Amino acid sequence: MKVIQGTADDHLHYQAHVHGNYLVILIRKGVYLIWDKKTSIFIRASPEYKGKLCGLCGNFDDKSSNDFTINNILHVTNIIEFGNTWKVNPACPDVIEKIDPCTLTPHRRSWAEKKCSLIKSDVFKSCHNKVDPTPFFENCVSDACFCDVDGDCECFCSAVAVYAHECIKAEVCIYWRTPDICPIFCDYYNPHEECEWHYYPCGNHTIQTCSSMDVVNENITFTYLEGENIRHVIKNCCAPQKP
Repeated sequence: MKVIQGTADDHLHYQAHVHGNYLVILIRKGVYLIWDKKTSIFIRASPEYKGKLCGLCGNFDDKSSNDFTINNILHVTNIIEFGNTWKVNPACPDVIEKIDPCTLTPHRRSWAEKKCSLIKSDVFKSCHNKVDPTPFFENCVSDACFCDVDGDCECFCSAVAVYAHECIKAEVCIYWRTPDICPIFCDYYNPHEECEWHYYPCGNHTIQTCSSMDVVNENITFTYLEGENIRHVIKNCCAPQKP
């Protein structure tokens, strides 16, 4: 565990853990940031925060219909209006219209749609009836169009990994990575002429960890993070279980 402390003035304490493919950062008791070290980030909050949060991620009451709430009172339907109300810096100009990244870079649309079609392909067929692939496909195309040439594959891989993550949460494990598609080469860690390390896309469903912050101990369960294994983890590579 690596502990990163703020300056004496801000009184902020952070704890960072590496779990499989993710960096999990405790930012305050019961609130975590989960980052894939690329372009995806999730926020995890403990049940005690149910219905007590607000902001771009909603109010955490398990009702998506009222997430677009501003000032904890007014509900809006326009995503641009909602986003503008949560600006950190008031001097930042309001967004006027939502711009489609593929409109700005039309030459990338066909490439993005072809790559992201993986989400709607037979590879994820067993997940389609549990998690609607359409919004994830659309987000994937948008991200792939938006990224520059040097980062286009990273954006594509991160977008597909988000859908795979939701499939895992729905108890559907998909082996979607290949040597040609967003590969993770676990054999790098194998001793010469041995095959000990293997990649597991879904890891274990839960990992129990104990963390402390300001002398408050808590048991935290991180679920469904790609590449997790309780006993052995090197990036996403897990050693086989032995009897």
